[in-house]
Amino acid sequence: MALHLYDTLSRAKRPFEPLDPARVRLYVCGPTVYNTAHVGNARPVVVFDMLFRLLRHHYGPAHVTYARNITDIDDKIIDAAAAEGVSIDTIAARYTALYHRDMDALGALRPSLEPRATAHLDAMAAMIARLIDGGHAYEAEGHVLFHVPSMADYGALSHRSRDEQVAGARVEVAPFKRDPADFVLWKPSAADQPGWDSPWGRGRPGWHLECSAMIEAHLGQTIDIHAGGQDLIFPHHENEIAQSACCHGGAPLARYWLHNGYLLSGGEKMSKSLGNFHTVHALLDDHPGEAIRLALLSARYRQPLDFTPDLIRDQKRRLDRWYRTTADVAAADTVPASVIAALDDDLNTPAAISALEDLAPADLKAGAQFLGLLAQDADTWFKGGGGAGGEAQGPSPDRIDALIEERRAARKARDFARADQIRDELAGQGVRLLDRPDGTTDWERS
Repeated sequence: MALHLYDTLSRAKRPFEPLDPARVRLYVCGPTVYNTAHVGNARPVVVFDMLFRLLRHHYGPAHVTYARNITDIDDKIIDAAAAEGVSIDTIAARYTALYHRDMDALGALRPSLEPRATAHLDAMAAMIARLIDGGHAYEAEGHVLFHVPSMADYGALSHRSRDEQVAGARVEVAPFKRDPADFVLWKPSAADQPGWDSPWGRGRPGWHLECSAMIEAHLGQTIDIHAGGQDLIFPHHENEIAQSACCHGGAPLARYWLHNGYLLSGGEKMSKSLGNFHTVHALLDDHPGEAIRLALLSARYRQPLDFTPDLIRDQKRRLDRWYRTTADVAAADTVPASVIAALDDDLNTPAAISALEDLAPADLKAGAQFLGLLAQDADTWFKGGGGAGGEAQGPSPDRIDALIEERRAARKARDFARADQIRDELAGQGVRLLDRPDGTTDWERS
């Protein structure tokens, strides 16, 4: 089966056919670096890292370019800098470094390109000028706005009606707007705010503009795949399409649009505004990055995922078992076909994980490593409870396995006193036994 991806624009799963197999181009919306990333921000990183790995597998690492931007100018960054009395560069540099550290811990490969918004102000200004010249944008009271009615098929990505567009645009309906849905391309900066000189006065760009400008600068007018979280479909991606298409004579910005679903916490969307989120940094204090990664891959990427500590612990136990199974074998030379087949079906990571369970140890190791897992040796993994920190505590994995085998034999011989004694002995050393329905026993350090 060839790679098939679900395209948000067409609302259909389509075979993936790049414009140029020698230059496959993927763009994913990156972070606004004003604070530490929460795990909802990490879901697109992990999901589309998996897509990056799969594209490299099919087309070769040298033929895939993955760009993920850094938004380093934004009102939230300005507010954070003002609160600390430092520059926006200080805030952006600090949280970019923390973002890299956290995403690295989740096993995400670094993108090929990581353009920053503040390094592309000239490109953004040039795009604004073209939009004005083409009748798609106008100046008003120090602002430049995109005129939404100038694009006949605005709203095609989100399939929103005119009323829904205005209601969901999350922008101020200012008196100087020609249309309530018009959105900002450039806005003035106050004397105490960061700003840059432009033909329209000192100011700064609107949020939507940076991605259009950076895609054009680094990847061209039309790319193969644009991806991001479901919350970006409208207005962000809709506005990107409008800016880029109207600058490029109607040429599409992307041939495929992919969007991951929300993370939930107790059935509600996880978000900073609701306060029901976990930062990746905090989660890494208690859980190994691979377990968090596997938890994020445990559901279809387009579906919501209720993300809980119990889910992470379940995946940690799975990884413990895989590390024990593959401890003394080398990974196979090729990724198992069953794993690739699952991923080729619109990144079906649950099916890929299920396929791993049926493989021999060498193939299991190769397949898991392709998913960004089993990236360390077993001794390192089990040191301190799977990479969660600290030195090795309690009995070694080999000793635990030997006691589990002795307990299994005792139970078979109906020596339940000895079996319970082994369980209690291990519990006293911080090891909890987990009897599975199929008769096998897993374990975890408590």
